[in-house]
Amino acid sequence: MSVPVYGDAKDVQFAPTRKKVEALSGKIVKVSGPLVVATGLQEANMADVVRVGEQRLIGEILNMTGDSASIQVYEETSGLGPGAKVETTGMPLSVELGPGMLENIYDGIQRPLPEIRDLTGSNITRGIEVPALNRERVWHFDPVVQPGTAVSGGDVIGTVQETTAILHKIMVPPQMAGTIKSITGGDFTVDQTVAVLTDAAGVDHELNMIQRWPVRIARPYAQKFAPNKPMNSGQRIIDTLFPIAKGGTAAVPGPFGSGKTVVQHQLAKWSDVDVVVYIGCGERGNEMTDVLMEFPELTDPRNGEPLMKRTVLIANTSDMPVAAREASIYTGITIAEYFRDMGYDVAVLADSTSRWAEALREMSGRLEEMPGEEGYPAYLASRIAQFYERAGCIRCIGSDADRRGSVTAIGAVSPPGGDISEPVSQATMRIVKVFWALDSSLAYARHFPAINWLTSYSLYVDSLKPWYEATFGEEYMANRDKAMSILQQESELQEIVRLVGQDALSPADRLTMETAKMIREDFLQQNAFVDIDSYSEYRRQYLLLGLILHYDAECRDALEKNAPMHKLFAIPARVDIGRAKSVPSDEYEQVYAKIAADMTAQIKEIIAGGEEQ
Repeated sequence: MSVPVYGDAKDVQFAPTRKKVEALSGKIVKVSGPLVVATGLQEANMADVVRVGEQRLIGEILNMTGDSASIQVYEETSGLGPGAKVETTGMPLSVELGPGMLENIYDGIQRPLPEIRDLTGSNITRGIEVPALNRERVWHFDPVVQPGTAVSGGDVIGTVQETTAILHKIMVPPQMAGTIKSITGGDFTVDQTVAVLTDAAGVDHELNMIQRWPVRIARPYAQKFAPNKPMNSGQRIIDTLFPIAKGGTAAVPGPFGSGKTVVQHQLAKWSDVDVVVYIGCGERGNEMTDVLMEFPELTDPRNGEPLMKRTVLIANTSDMPVAAREASIYTGITIAEYFRDMGYDVAVLADSTSRWAEALREMSGRLEEMPGEEGYPAYLASRIAQFYERAGCIRCIGSDADRRGSVTAIGAVSPPGGDISEPVSQATMRIVKVFWALDSSLAYARHFPAINWLTSYSLYVDSLKPWYEATFGEEYMANRDKAMSILQQESELQEIVRLVGQDALSPADRLTMETAKMIREDFLQQNAFVDIDSYSEYRRQYLLLGLILHYDAECRDALEKNAPMHKLFAIPARVDIGRAKSVPSDEYEQVYAKIAADMTAQIKEIIAGGEEQ
């Protein structure tokens, strides 16, 4: 299998064309934490992966000065000293792409943690070399092309049923083209030859089920489109008020304890995408444990399969070497692009990009680079932009013009003290189009998701409007705008209430406060521990919000007819609306219709009673 090299995607060639020096070695002259300086590597390439010391620790060349190379080591460097040997591999930091990634859990440089645990126990042995894809597991390969077929990069040549939820498509590596000389179906390991491709020069290339790709290079695509379909997360405040499009970008900033990880977990569980790549970048171990314990037991509402069947986990916990955090983000987005190239919708959830930025800051400091704001490197904003720019809705390369896929990138940001004026938050806000601002006061009040409806925004609302109107009619967006207006009015009225008390408000303003309370408690608030309420489909959201706004409209009409306010607030239907989100999924349409009918009858009865107090 040919290996692409480091550089711009358009310039990616294959290994035979790259200058590669076999067994080139140097000596360490300096060790500073994860940064190692070695000499004697003048023939090495920038971004080459190297093996450091007797334990052959994995590292990557960051910069070159003459024959001196600064190396970022992705493992613990204690015990290393000057004079130790450094060997180059002649290739950049790459990931293995193929069957076996789903249901797996990797560290930041794509080492499979379950297999390492079986070999060495609960702690990762330094320098351990375990292939990312299991070389012993057998997969059933079904060819979809015949010998003599002309193919180009990205064309599907066969399929493997990787899990019950995902059909893995074996593709021709990008930048390769030619004619299929032979192809064989049957049971193979990932490194066995399944096809032979003859290129234009008449050279035969053996193809197996593995592709390797440098993590810092975006995989190529034919065309990029503006996102125009929403990603259904099952979270009402996200889907209705601040939606994200498939192929879009979003940030989840918030102080400690505000529920960033809760929101990320909910998105990973319920988003209507084909594949989820969850990156725990510098996460606490117990939070990754929650994912590992929960996901195998949760059922995907779309296909009834366990959620792990469509999930890749990258666990780079806070006790792992800091340098590997920097690589974990790129590892995750590259895996996501690979599944995107098959025509799937993929969500990348990075938790959290702040800890990734901290790793950049530490390495920059050790390299003695000129610091930028708050000690972060001057290139922080461009690195963050590079990550989020790899999201998008695209037409895949290859001869199949109808194959489209998307990568949706959602990153959590952990600003110190919740101050979003700090560099990581600001650099993220400049590039992403959805901002879900978490509020610790909401979290402490047990309001989850703790997304503040006054400070959050989505720039996809206008581009998604045609889809909403085509699916649900014009009323959907009208209801959304009405709900946002009521919540805004409530914020303004609360200032008056704090000064002079609620009794000073007019009946109409009192109703606004009451409706806003219903929107907050009965619609926006969800219980992640109750399955019925944890996930809410679009139609259910539409009907539930419509029910609350119907109550508001009916009561305003009644107030104009001099109906007593306290009786309108005390109708039995109010209690039913509060319980509406707990109605089973197969009953809610009938129940909501009955609540609406009962509510209308009860309000009419109050109006008929006149001004009786």
